Amino acid sequence: MARNESMTMNFSQILDTLNQASAFELFRLQIALRRKLEDPSWIMAVRQRLQVGQTVEYFDPRENSLRRGCIDELRRKNVAITDLTDGRRWLIDYTCNNVDGVDIQVREQPTRGLGRNEVRVGDILGFIDRDGRERSGKVIRLNDKTVSLQVDAGQWRVAYSLLHPVINGVSRDVIDVVALPKSTS
Repeated sequence: MARNESMTMNFSQILDTLNQASAFELFRLQIALRRKLEDPSWIMAVRQRLQVGQTVEYFDPRENSLRRGCIDELRRKNVAITDLTDGRRWLIDYTCNNVDGVDIQVREQPTRGLGRNEVRVGDILGFIDRDGRERSGKVIRLNDKTVSLQVDAGQWRVAYSLLHPVINGVSRDVIDVVALPKSTS
């Protein structure tokens, strides 16, 4: 099940195609992908490359980023991992492990602003508020159509299309938020 090194997926092209699909077509694709990911041969292909005590990178869909963890236990359908950043223990699917070191950046071509897959929890982003003032803040949550930002002493929900990256920026009064699925603690 290993991928050829020269084979790379063009996620921008895939996303363009998906944007033209109907809701029914997307649902059918979701079912097909779920079946493929639950195929025992995929699970075994990943499991054979893992061992207890190994440090791995895994994808956290809520933060849209890779995280590092240490494998505590290999189970039948998932892996028990202790996150190296916060020390919390999580159960993750085998297929969430980035065993091939794949570049996870999805580069969308939005009409303006940032695309949903270009934003991660912890990023510092800027926007212009309703009064025309420039603001910036730290991403604390990714929503379907908006991003929740910690800005100064408050929180803002801002549409992806209104956001821009802040280079070398620091937001004041930023709090750290950790949200991972399937805690086993």
